[in-house]
Amino acid sequence: MAIRRIGLTGGIGSGKSTVAAVWVANGAALVDTDAIARSLTTPGGAAMPAVRAAFGDGLIDARGALDRQRMRDLAFADPSARRRLEAILHPLIGAEAVAQATRAAHRPVVFDVPLLAESAHWRSRCDRIVVVDCDEQTQVERVTRRSGWPADQVRRVLAQQAPRAMRRAVADAVIHNDGLTLELLQATANSLWALWVDGANA
Repeated sequence: MAIRRIGLTGGIGSGKSTVAAVWVANGAALVDTDAIARSLTTPGGAAMPAVRAAFGDGLIDARGALDRQRMRDLAFADPSARRRLEAILHPLIGAEAVAQATRAAHRPVVFDVPLLAESAHWRSRCDRIVVVDCDEQTQVERVTRRSGWPADQVRRVLAQQAPRAMRRAVADAVIHNDGLTLELLQATANSLWALWVDGANA
């Protein structure tokens, strides 16, 4: 069977973006739902009128974009706020993701979706699902090093993401990214691509 659509997911700091970059270098079209969400909440973004109506001006920054830090703080304090934001964003993200995948024409498509494990809708769009997984402490160390966030803030983000076991349960393949060098992670991603895409489409 030709593998045309791969779902890619993993927790923050797992190494998912590195795997996505390898596959883009191999010719994939990347549909990044986080990037779509950011574009929807920039000044003039399609989601901003509904965001303003739902949350008021207090969560809009001076440029007219969603204040992501204030939204993150609110979501930690009030989980219903996160659900309200997702109710606004998810239909718009889904529509844009379909449009981007359609424009990819004959190229394989990689859907980079942090919430893939929680969504039967996203899983049904994919021929195969890959989870990039690692120990929580590894995630905390990577994110604090990369972003400068304090460790407790990273752990609060992790607490809002799907449990590792839930992600692994929906996977056709799991890339275990504990103790791997960058080169080994890239080689693993290349091997999976060769098996699933180059081999299946030969």
